[in-house]
Amino acid sequence: MANASLQHRRDLALGSGAELFYDTPLEIVRGEGVYLYDRDGRRYVDMYNNVPCVGHANPVVVQAMAKQQATVNVHSRYLHEGIVTFAERLAGLNHDGIESVVFSCSGTEAVEVGIQIARLATGNRGIVCTDATYHGNSELVGSLSYLGNEPPENSDVRAFPFPERYRPLEEGVSEEELCEAYLARVEACIENLKAQGPGFATLIMCSIFANEGPPDIPSGFMAKVTDLVHREGGLVIADEVQSGYGRTGLWWGYETTDFLPDIVVTGKPMGNGLPLGATAAKKAFIDAFRAEKDYFNTCAATPLQAAVGMAVLDEIERLDLIRNAAEVGDRLTRELKDRIPVNNKIGDARGYGLFIGVEMIKDKVSKEPDAKLVLSLSDRLKDKGFLTSYSGRFNNVLKIRPPLVFSHANADEFLSAFDECMGEISA
Repeated sequence: MANASLQHRRDLALGSGAELFYDTPLEIVRGEGVYLYDRDGRRYVDMYNNVPCVGHANPVVVQAMAKQQATVNVHSRYLHEGIVTFAERLAGLNHDGIESVVFSCSGTEAVEVGIQIARLATGNRGIVCTDATYHGNSELVGSLSYLGNEPPENSDVRAFPFPERYRPLEEGVSEEELCEAYLARVEACIENLKAQGPGFATLIMCSIFANEGPPDIPSGFMAKVTDLVHREGGLVIADEVQSGYGRTGLWWGYETTDFLPDIVVTGKPMGNGLPLGATAAKKAFIDAFRAEKDYFNTCAATPLQAAVGMAVLDEIERLDLIRNAAEVGDRLTRELKDRIPVNNKIGDARGYGLFIGVEMIKDKVSKEPDAKLVLSLSDRLKDKGFLTSYSGRFNNVLKIRPPLVFSHANADEFLSAFDECMGEISA
């Protein structure tokens, strides 16, 4: 009853329809490490939130936040060594072509800045993305979301089928031929933009196509599509909001999928809960953006963001979380793959480090997606103390994306609960 009353008040205060997870929503009141607790004290293993990447209520991050806020926090129009040092460190974690940083407060803002940089650098407006992506929710960035094959008329956006091997664009072809088929779709989008007038500015893609699955990508696609974009005069934006900061077992998703973007954007994990985003590129691109746009964000590039951002990076390194993501995530993916042959409802299991998707289907012959099953599975897992969600083009992929402090012991507990739930569903 208490949750129902709170939900009613929420509908009045925030407006009906503000999204909530699960058939019976949870009221979460506390977090610690990989765990979340409800008002009754029940503990849940958080397997969804990449925001607190170094753990909920991480004491080092909390101390850095409190200390800086108790000292000074102002906007970016004053000199502050902490901000400069943080920008230098963030750029230095990227490949050599990334030199300067524009700070913001969210992934959406970071993507929008990235698109503006690409448009200024190329003199064109056209954007290419996948047909099932999500990069944020402003009017511009939101126009890229879940487009399917038919972008709106008079749009500057074109969409291509995201590269995958489970439901390939063409059946019965080699991996190399499949790669070329997807590249041809990207090239067609670029040519259409040029013919229709906006010209071609940028290809934006999550480095692991997180919202699309993440899929198994045909070998060589990412490097080849980057070469294609450059030949056509465009820039590549890597959206690292979900794939970055060690999530894949390397610092950046683009290292995992083997390409070198021109612009890198990140957000959620940077502040472990404090709003923080960043767009990074070579200095000439950032300088041109600064000269043209006079970009200013009151709460971005602040001493508080810098202090917290540095603490998060320190904790990733101190706790060896990139190695942990690789070892625990790879093992969990292998264990889930082992369940495919013995369960007709599991079509595929794939992932990169601690970003894993389990695709649910009605049967292995048709591969018909089963979104209803995933919702049921997610609710059952919640009842057993494990918080997950769903993703994918058909909303039929169980989405596993825990804080990077997720351990082998947590994985063992989850696998037992997963097996129990699948047994209940099949019974």
